[in-house]
Amino acid sequence: MSERTQETPDLYGAYPRLSEQMIAMLANHGELRSTRVGDVLFQEGERDAPFYVVVSGTVATVEPYGEEEHVLGVHGRGRFLGELGLLTGQPGFLRAVVREAGEVLAVPVEELRALVSGNPVLGDLILRAYLIRRSILIELGAGFRIIGSRYSLDTRRLREFAARNRLPHKWIDLEEDKDAERLLDQLGFGPEDTPILILRGEHVLRNPSNAELARVMGLCTPLAREIVGDLIIVGAGPAGLAAAVYGASEGLATVVIDSVATGGQAATSSRIENYLGFPSGISGGELADRAVVQAEKFGAHISVPAEALSLGRREGYYVVGLDEGKEVSAHAVIIATGVRYRKLDVPRLERFEGEGVYYAATLFEAQMCLRDPVVVVGGGNSAGQAAVFLSRHAAIVRLLVRSDDLSRDMSRYLIDEIARNPGVQVLLNTEVRELVGERVLEGVIAENNRTGERREIEAKALFVFIGAVPHTQWLAGDVVLDEKGFVLTGHDAVRAGLDGERWAKEGRPFLLETSSPGVFAAGDVRSGSIKRVASAVGEGAMAVRLVHEHLETGGLPPL
Repeated sequence: MSERTQETPDLYGAYPRLSEQMIAMLANHGELRSTRVGDVLFQEGERDAPFYVVVSGTVATVEPYGEEEHVLGVHGRGRFLGELGLLTGQPGFLRAVVREAGEVLAVPVEELRALVSGNPVLGDLILRAYLIRRSILIELGAGFRIIGSRYSLDTRRLREFAARNRLPHKWIDLEEDKDAERLLDQLGFGPEDTPILILRGEHVLRNPSNAELARVMGLCTPLAREIVGDLIIVGAGPAGLAAAVYGASEGLATVVIDSVATGGQAATSSRIENYLGFPSGISGGELADRAVVQAEKFGAHISVPAEALSLGRREGYYVVGLDEGKEVSAHAVIIATGVRYRKLDVPRLERFEGEGVYYAATLFEAQMCLRDPVVVVGGGNSAGQAAVFLSRHAAIVRLLVRSDDLSRDMSRYLIDEIARNPGVQVLLNTEVRELVGERVLEGVIAENNRTGERREIEAKALFVFIGAVPHTQWLAGDVVLDEKGFVLTGHDAVRAGLDGERWAKEGRPFLLETSSPGVFAAGDVRSGSIKRVASAVGEGAMAVRLVHEHLETGGLPPL
């Protein structure tokens, strides 16, 4: 094979080669096509392209941008093309161009989805490769462009939404790239138009909303004006996605909504190492992507972004009011809205949020502080995981812990890993009192809460993991909450003032049922829950079982 068409190495398992048996099986469901040099097998922006396997010759995957093309890989016999969007229905980011004439096997995407469901070996091989390819695209800054100032709140909003939804993109900072600023001026774009979003080098959106970005990127099928189903799941974190998988797989017409992204707070974790079945760990983003593919395979309807604004009851159904005046109705509801991270009580915090102060530690945030000193605040597992992950990118990580003992809230495996990591320095009995810097964060003033001694710590980024508050303000009294705003369930709801005698006649409420019959809570939003991914997944699955029991008793108990 000539140098010009030399194959791309199999990076991290992103480009595996199918066995002859796998190709033969796929051939029974696809079509063999001859190819010529220059043939385009699929274009960027195309949805539901066939699943291509290279039988002979070579095919290059390229990222087009205007008149330029960036070759990302060249693939020969046994390699398959595409990335995660092929399974999720999103438009593709890449173009496939034949480099050497030969043959390809084209399998319709619906046939592929059915095949991988029945063949776990093939399915896991393809899904794993597609997940890794998506990560590579994100690291390379492939995909669409966001052009805007680092000081723009809308620029931060779009970048965070893209990062949380694991959408490949590149940010061009108008504060540093003066050529981009001059180009926008020449094209007639004013400051009020930014940030500008450019898709496939030709489609331009001026300061789009998150919903607009989600639509053009094909994140999820938008909800109609009103949908009536069996089960509404509000929140697409681990609890919500688990409920979606079990609800849809057991025949319930299931709708999942989330205001930001699938995966919840867990998706911001760089690596979850204590989740059953993944001995080498798994990133929160990959866990979320796998769950979404699984839920959609069973027929769950996932819509992002769609924000729940109210919960009511009408004509025997629960009705969840959404933004843009839409509604979704069902016989039962699972509240899985999770929590939001608490903020430090220090002056000027909001000034640096999204630009120096972060509440997640993903590759997106790590790239913002590459080879810089950073501070992580918190003593739990989230803080520990963030510190370990950031140590691979930052110059030094200082972990500030309010208590005098890491073992109070952190798992032993993380404590041991931090102790072995020379890139992480732990400061116990230490709290942040002030932020240092004008336009950009330069450091923090930290105080020893025992001695009162203060010191300035250099930091280009501050990561905050100090607990969380429940996302329940949208319920507005529709279910009983505890004093901290978490949803009360089961006997706790009865003790809070529910009519115990009426419920006792029905054998209710169930363990995860709220003060409203047929409304359940699962995961971090539930009062008394264990704030772990595994327990959230378990509660999501259990809630579906209780939904079935609710429906079998005839739905709502008499008032």
